[in-house]
Amino acid sequence: MQRVSARLAAAVVATAVGGGLGAVALVPGAAAAAPRAVAAAPATAVVTRAAAASCSTGRYQKQVEGYLKKLGGFGAVTVDGRQSAADCKAIKKFQSRYGIQPVAGLAGPTTYGVAKRLAETKTSACRAGRSGTTFCVDLTHQTTWVMKNGKVYRKPTVTRTGMKGYRTPAGTFSINKRTKKEWSDPYHVWLPYWQRFVGGRGFHQTTTYLHDAWRGSHGCVNLLPSDAKAYYGIGKIGSKVKVFGRRPGT
Repeated sequence: MQRVSARLAAAVVATAVGGGLGAVALVPGAAAAAPRAVAAAPATAVVTRAAAASCSTGRYQKQVEGYLKKLGGFGAVTVDGRQSAADCKAIKKFQSRYGIQPVAGLAGPTTYGVAKRLAETKTSACRAGRSGTTFCVDLTHQTTWVMKNGKVYRKPTVTRTGMKGYRTPAGTFSINKRTKKEWSDPYHVWLPYWQRFVGGRGFHQTTTYLHDAWRGSHGCVNLLPSDAKAYYGIGKIGSKVKVFGRRPGT
């Protein structure tokens, strides 16, 4: 009887650890007090609840599902407002791509806002020429992308431009300086993957969390690390930059 109890206790531990819960998921003394096979049931129930909790249904579930379906590239989603394993996986992939924290698959306000901005961005609004490379910045939607020979070369991504009092100017410009790491004298911070295009303003990797809605730049076009690096690899002195629209609240 003791050997059977020992095997059952080991099975309970294995079930809890396999669900990512570790030994803390066990209730002290539970196996010893109830050495029958039904003792494993509480551990199984805990694992199920933990798995469901990691993919909770967010306030903007259906809207985010719709935007991700429109954007494509993040996996299969069902636009029904109900979280599923496939939906959660797609939302996590989206969050990871656009630097949204935490990457938990929850369709919260930040995920909703980013997805909405990207889905509503019209790449034709840049009016890029049919030849050459053009960096496009949509101030209204706070998005940016790259056109090459009249076609989308790098899909829209999120950006952060100048806040009130430091508005990023609209217009057509050219990249006139590039350095992998530029020092900002006014703000005493390094600007990775710097590409200046007008005055002291340019593209560079963000030095803070990009999705703080209250925060804006001092006129620069802030980019996520992966986008800043990619933009630096595409750009060159003389590359065209088209900035249009107006950031809300500026």
